[in-house]
Amino acid sequence: MTVPYYVPPEQLIKDRADFARRGVARGRPAVVISAADGILLATHNPSRALVKISEVYDRIAFAGVGKYNEFEALRVAGIRYADLRGYAYDRSDVTARGLAGAYAQTIAAAFTAEPKPMEVEVAVAEVGHAQAADAVFLVSYDGSVNDEHPWALLGGVQAQARLDLAAGWRPGLPLAQAAALAQAALGPEVPAAEVEAALLRRGVAGRAFSRLTTPLARLAEAPKKPAR
Repeated sequence: MTVPYYVPPEQLIKDRADFARRGVARGRPAVVISAADGILLATHNPSRALVKISEVYDRIAFAGVGKYNEFEALRVAGIRYADLRGYAYDRSDVTARGLAGAYAQTIAAAFTAEPKPMEVEVAVAEVGHAQAADAVFLVSYDGSVNDEHPWALLGGVQAQARLDLAAGWRPGLPLAQAAALAQAALGPEVPAAEVEAALLRRGVAGRAFSRLTTPLARLAEAPKKPAR
């Protein structure tokens, strides 16, 4: 009987984290921004058939970066979780916090017990009736959960993009300015036709998710309403 090689737990966790981190960094970036009109989600996605942003429930949306088949499986599992919980209890019991916790358990189990960790990073956003009630959670490759309100960056992003978002965001941010911040975070070199974007609209009854067909650059050029 052969004796397996011993690997210190600290080294094993470090190697897994480095592996997963590199996989996520290779993914095209995504951004989630809370604005006055709702929560804007945008990502660089050259595919017309595959989606990286999706509706999960009435007021909840999902964004994923990294290995597509892995975060797509999480997206589908999240929709099933939300449907079952809403049916068994009440639609108001389905929350972004609960969904982020379910994602965290799945990703953490893969990180610690599976032969290969998941190379993913996902965001769960829930639009509130007021901007202060918006919720944005970021679940990392190791299962850690962070409350990222009012904005979150996923994937292969640069430190400068985070600084620009932190400097440009403010309460009551109009959708046009949020679109400009999102386009800048994705990178000015990203073609408009390769940007997948959606909005969780604030103040609507029932389903709040809608995909945006207008390019972010055109939204950013929308005329400002005159002050009263």
